[in-house]
Amino acid sequence: MGHLLEMRDIKKSFSSIKVLKGINFSVKAGEIVALLGENGAGKSTLMKILAGVHEPTDGKIFLNDKEVSIDGPKHSQELGISIIHQEFNLIPDLTVAENIFLGREQQGVRGIISWKAMHTETNELLKKVGLKNVSPTQLIADCSVAQRQLIEIAKALSFESDVLIMDEPTATLNNEDTQTLLNLMKALSDEGLGIIFITHRLEEVVKVADRIVVLRDGEYIGSELVANVTKDDMVTMMVGRDITDLFPERTTPQEEVVLEVADLSVRNRLYDVSFKVKKGEILGVAGLLGSGKTDLSKALFGLHKRQSGSISMLGQDVETPKEAIDAGIALVTDDRKSEGVILDLSVYENLLMPFYRRISKTGILNKTKMDQIVDKWINDLKIKVHEPHVEVRTLSGGNQQKVVLGKWLQMNPKLLILNEPTRGIDIGAKTEIYKIMKDLTNEGIAIILISSEMPELLGMANRIAVMHEGRISGELPIEEATQEKIFYYATGGDTHGKTS
Repeated sequence: MGHLLEMRDIKKSFSSIKVLKGINFSVKAGEIVALLGENGAGKSTLMKILAGVHEPTDGKIFLNDKEVSIDGPKHSQELGISIIHQEFNLIPDLTVAENIFLGREQQGVRGIISWKAMHTETNELLKKVGLKNVSPTQLIADCSVAQRQLIEIAKALSFESDVLIMDEPTATLNNEDTQTLLNLMKALSDEGLGIIFITHRLEEVVKVADRIVVLRDGEYIGSELVANVTKDDMVTMMVGRDITDLFPERTTPQEEVVLEVADLSVRNRLYDVSFKVKKGEILGVAGLLGSGKTDLSKALFGLHKRQSGSISMLGQDVETPKEAIDAGIALVTDDRKSEGVILDLSVYENLLMPFYRRISKTGILNKTKMDQIVDKWINDLKIKVHEPHVEVRTLSGGNQQKVVLGKWLQMNPKLLILNEPTRGIDIGAKTEIYKIMKDLTNEGIAIILISSEMPELLGMANRIAVMHEGRISGELPIEEATQEKIFYYATGGDTHGKTS
């Protein structure tokens, strides 16, 4: 069978920096190819060449065995290539139909938009992706994250594409919605669509992909049928070494309680939440999408005003972000691009941001001191950046996450709240962040680890509290925790679970 798409010896340089060094890539009709590699391996650049955002410095692209030159994103779509980005490209204040046909509105007589035709076709597209309960006239703002992901796919299908590129499509989805999306990908491939699947979740690769293609440091490492390789084989291809111990050995918590939360309620978000965290302990927080995990992190940091209850950090009452920081609480948000870093500022400026008020009581900035702080965290966290004054947006996801970590660690926190700290980052960067967490607990720093990845919680936490509809529905010591028990509590199996 011939290839729908073939890229031969693709090279790309930005000024003197070689980003892609001769990449070979192909996908057949009805095939799902997982494109794997660490952050910074060149996956995004390769896909941006396909999407018409970048021109290759060298190499050839073939569609249905015919050589093509892709002249911009619109031309890419006309050639039958659609890309679904990790960040949604939907306008919240427009309807589903308006988003799907934005710039391509169907017209009737005298050039007037034919809303009936657009709504009919939108309905067909929504049914195809399994969204039978979403209306074409519904605002995107009123759609869930999972629904928005499927609407993005419906929009891509409206172009009648032959090749569909999906960049981390499950990164923000819970387990149930992820399985729905994987089933849809299988169904679309059965209809002859060629799918390029970019993901860091290797268990999803095993479930849905036919073949893997691996890049490392801008180089083509190889291609293998999924049936012929293990997850460990994939990791070795990606990072160039065996990762035998993904999760480090746990630190034994000390007896001293650093955080005590009693009967915490936030209007319409949290209800009677109580728990304690000890010095050097990692408390895992599990729960399905909408369970209240993120609301809990924001309430602990003073971003959500509490209705009742108390938050005590080493004996200090915490009600505002300033009080939280002063008490030694740091929050690494789950949305690093919107809330964790300022993309248009440099690594240097981002790292120093929360520390400015502590640098000098006179208000005079000490350049030598600032340089020392930035150098320390770039070195300690192994942030891959050729110089600290480059914009954060140019860094890979894993390195952006390290900037967020460094920004808060220089404040010498006593409690670190990590909300989805490894979302969208590769296996190598994950192991580095897990090691950092281990080192912090060795120093006595307590960590609240909020994660939707079960293996991460089971591998790192000392205890796991499970949330359901704004309440803690159960708590498990790590010796008793299993994925089945966590899921039982996450679906409301026991809404009267107590914490200690």
